Amino acid sequence: MGGLDSKDSEDLMYHAMSLMEKNQPKGAIALFNKILKQDPKNTSALYNKGLALNQIKKYSDAITCFYQLLEINPNDAAAFNNKGIAMAEMGNIQGASECYDLAIKADPKYGPSYFNKGVLLDRLQDHEEALNYLNKAITIEPRKPNAQFYKGIILGKLKKHEEALNCFENVHKIHPSHMDAFFHMGIELAELGNHKKAIEIFDQILAKYKDNVNIIYAKSRSKTALGEFTESLDLLKKAVKLSPKTIRAWAKEEKVFETLHSNNEFRKLVKL
Repeated sequence: MGGLDSKDSEDLMYHAMSLMEKNQPKGAIALFNKILKQDPKNTSALYNKGLALNQIKKYSDAITCFYQLLEINPNDAAAFNNKGIAMAEMGNIQGASECYDLAIKADPKYGPSYFNKGVLLDRLQDHEEALNYLNKAITIEPRKPNAQFYKGIILGKLKKHEEALNCFENVHKIHPSHMDAFFHMGIELAELGNHKKAIEIFDQILAKYKDNVNIIYAKSRSKTALGEFTESLDLLKKAVKLSPKTIRAWAKEEKVFETLHSNNEFRKLVKL
């Protein structure tokens, strides 16, 4: 039997990429393997096979793909970046950090490597340096939501709630369907004491996702802050029913609920 001709290879690549778009990485990998059996240096097949392997958490195999790709093209920023993602997932923080640095060196205008380096630094508790990398990612790709959103998360951790709110508002403005950004707008408004506006946001999300425990709990907190204790306890009861262990732990630690610590219904609900 003869090998694949270029038309066969193109057809396989088309079908493999179609499977990737349909979130079927295992099927795509099988097709990439067929291409690579005939053409081991097919860079597109190597790269996309690596992405698919990362998707199914076969990180070691993904690293091998990106390594092979980098032997062919030592300046492939995307290969370095995705190799770094696999290393980070395997717990090789140093290796991941070096890969992101090499990606930045290979292409200083490749945004994802700045984003991933920022995420890594945040995991290492180096929040200020993480923000520097995220700001670079935002400068390169201002309309992409991920760096701006993650920047908001870090600013929230740092209690810089006005700045965090601004980040989430920017994301929501460009991507109105980004529900996480919309939810975090509510969270930051609550942190700033604007509980009525926060509740308006939570209600809009609950209209679509009525059993989302995080939003129910957040609304309960804001209702408590406004002194609307009956509604707050009803919401908290619903949240506890959906996720008993987590919600009870959160409610015990939550400062805003201290006003309810003498309330028998609250004490029974959270097992205080």
